[in-house]
Amino acid sequence: MSPDRSRSLDTLAPSPQPGAFPAIAEDGLRRRLRRNRTLATSLLVAMGAVFLGTHFVADPGFGVRLLRATAEAGIVGGLADWFAVTALFRHPLGLPIPHTAIIPGSQERIGQTLGRFLERHFLTEEVLLRKLRSANVAGRFATWLAAPATAPVLAEAVASALPHVIRTLDNKDLQEFARRSLGEQVRQADIAPVIGRAIRIMTASGETDVLFERALGVASEWLEENREQIFQLVRERSRWWIPRTIDRKIAEAIVTGVADLLSKLREPDSEVRLKFREALARLIDDLIDSPEQREQINAFKNRILEHPEVHAWVAVVWRKTSRAMLEDLSQPASKARIAVERLCLLVGRALATDEAMLKHIDSFIEKLAVYLVSWRHEIGAFVAEVVRSWDSHTLVDRLELVVGSDLQYIRMNGTVVGAFAGCLIFLVSQLFG
Repeated sequence: MSPDRSRSLDTLAPSPQPGAFPAIAEDGLRRRLRRNRTLATSLLVAMGAVFLGTHFVADPGFGVRLLRATAEAGIVGGLADWFAVTALFRHPLGLPIPHTAIIPGSQERIGQTLGRFLERHFLTEEVLLRKLRSANVAGRFATWLAAPATAPVLAEAVASALPHVIRTLDNKDLQEFARRSLGEQVRQADIAPVIGRAIRIMTASGETDVLFERALGVASEWLEENREQIFQLVRERSRWWIPRTIDRKIAEAIVTGVADLLSKLREPDSEVRLKFREALARLIDDLIDSPEQREQINAFKNRILEHPEVHAWVAVVWRKTSRAMLEDLSQPASKARIAVERLCLLVGRALATDEAMLKHIDSFIEKLAVYLVSWRHEIGAFVAEVVRSWDSHTLVDRLELVVGSDLQYIRMNGTVVGAFAGCLIFLVSQLFG
């Protein structure tokens, strides 16, 4: 296949509109078709001129007769191939000769054949999986994502699309639909077991103990720093006839007692810490197994979701967040754009070095390909339907643009080969005649 022809194959688009060709590509194809058609026709005309010219020779010798036989056979060969090439696309000279205009007359059969060919030879599990495994899709994607030039492009695309998405989400009807749909899903969800399992996972981690002890330390420090405020609170709620010294002792006792409790809670093996763990374990079991506890938690959740102030708070948070995001995205040095760019780089670099994740991605792509292959009959039928829906004149015009210039070489070769064959036959006839 010639380079020009291979480059032109991508111009055969499924749209039936004549203007689907890019203007520059179409002009080049048409110039090439006209040039080759002119060359083939000129060669045939030249043979005809030679043939006619030999008849004006008064006493033709051997050379003139040889030239006449050569030109005559060249005319026959050129006309035969002109007829064959023309018959592919239209009726020669507009005459409804049988078995001509093959492509427009066989358009439906071409579509069905193309659909079956794709279905049986391309859209098979074996072919697709072999191609996917040799292509290393996940590795190439990770390399592309980790390339420095990729992240800015993706970040710009995301940053350009986000404002439209945010403004779309501001639609009141859409928000009301989301509130009803998601709210109903959340109301029906049983969150008590989820909370229980989350607490169990958190308490099973050693890092959680460090965080818990840190929180107790912060509470102890706050208690020490606010002794006077606690004393004032005790004094304000005390009887008027109780002396201030007694109030202070009560406040000191409260602070000291709470401080001792926090201190013992910070000791991993203390009795208070063990009782706290037992109480937490009972709470987890109740959240997971107790119908009464689950009902109470879910009822509390639903009361929060249905409270008008919660709805108003969510709406205010969304408005402020969306306004801040739109303002940020309008800036040249958008933080969101920078964050997306960094995320792309980090994900790409992480994927490039994570063989297990690359295998998971390849496995997912292969499963997706196998699923798509199960639709191969529908895809083949779709291809056949698209080809059948094309306008016949447009189909012929496009195919002729793609392959017509190469087919003109068949006409040229037919003229030349016919001439050589005529020359050879004349020589053999003279030799043995």
